[in-house]
Amino acid sequence: MYYRNIPVFIYKINYPFFTTTCSTSAAQSINEHYVSASKEKEVYCRTVLYPQAVKSARYIPSNQPPFNSYTFESNYQITYNTNCITSLYMEQYTYMGGAHGATQRNSDTWDFNTGNQLKLESFYPHNPAFSEDILKEIEQQIAGRLKTSPSSYFNNYSELLRETFRQENFYLSPMGIVIYFQEYDIAPYATGIPEFLLQFQNS
Repeated sequence: MYYRNIPVFIYKINYPFFTTTCSTSAAQSINEHYVSASKEKEVYCRTVLYPQAVKSARYIPSNQPPFNSYTFESNYQITYNTNCITSLYMEQYTYMGGAHGATQRNSDTWDFNTGNQLKLESFYPHNPAFSEDILKEIEQQIAGRLKTSPSSYFNNYSELLRETFRQENFYLSPMGIVIYFQEYDIAPYATGIPEFLLQFQNS
């Protein structure tokens, strides 16, 4: 997208499209969900982010020094796809000037038999205290990581874990459930998006 022949804003939105032998109607509903979400992202790019880029570009009308195009990119990663259960996460990278951009992640886990999303509590059906059990396991993992990589998490990570933990921030992998936190939630920018694997238990 241009302002005075300057490419001030670039956006790219990738979204999944599913075919399945589980339930055609479920796949159609899920596909419509991602089409709708992607259209909303495009509207956001064109009506919110692009005007911000134009506002910044106005200060250098001659494009000297060259304007560093602002960007928005949305990508997805399928992490689990077995027995009519599919899990994936989407990441939105936004650069609107400054030293670096920001990445925001969200995720979905779908039952392609019903078209319904699976929640984290679905995997802990007989454990009402599952959230605290998860946080204790994550605390242990962080303590181990700090031994080999000091300063990779904030000093008060234990408190921050409980403040920023969101049950919807998970996805499935072949090894187990992955819990993640957003940038800056519990760690410096250099750490990225912290992930913690909770291995599936044998039954």
